[in-house]
Amino acid sequence: MTNTKSLPAAVLFDLDGTLLDTANDLGEALNYVLAKHGLPLVARKDYRPVASDGAKGLLELGFKEKLAYFDYDQLRAEFLQYYQDNIAKHTCLYSGVSKVLATLSALNIPWGIVTNKPEGLTQILLPNFDELIQSQVMIGGDSLPERKPHPLPLIHACRLLNVIPSNCWYVGDALRDIQAGNNANMLSIVAKWGYIKADDNCYEWGADLLINSPEELLNCIA
Repeated sequence: MTNTKSLPAAVLFDLDGTLLDTANDLGEALNYVLAKHGLPLVARKDYRPVASDGAKGLLELGFKEKLAYFDYDQLRAEFLQYYQDNIAKHTCLYSGVSKVLATLSALNIPWGIVTNKPEGLTQILLPNFDELIQSQVMIGGDSLPERKPHPLPLIHACRLLNVIPSNCWYVGDALRDIQAGNNANMLSIVAKWGYIKADDNCYEWGADLLINSPEELLNCIA
């Protein structure tokens, strides 16, 4: 395992389930589409673990086998439009995130966001949170030809920050985040407070580190 007591050149974060708890707004978008088409709504406890999977994962959860009888592109457009129109009604920063970001800034460690969320939605969402406006780089899921788990978004973020990937950390709550971080030769960290399914064994993802709260990240750089 890499020595985490050596200060990173930069720290990159996933967004949904890592910096922001977006599950309830995403779930509301799903339930809007389900209600529009006369289907049963999904409870918070059921959609929450799937929030990191975005529109596709949530629509598959809600529509199940009935999804094949609908125009998926139309459903996705309905989902994304509702989500965009209500993007930060229930979304909040995870406890401890503000302190982590403030500490990184105080130490002059650049940080940024690499998410699979569409870039346009991310640009609409981030200004709702003053702490996230300070991000030095933001790469969305459609910013480049590849998205996580491909390492390209992480490598490109490092280029923009003018840092070497092997000197950077990546923090995320999904297997694809850890795969992307490892393939970019970064130190990969699992955010265990995020949207991890009950049957996911994140200890088998190959991460360098697993942490239970954002504050634990501070222990690695203190």
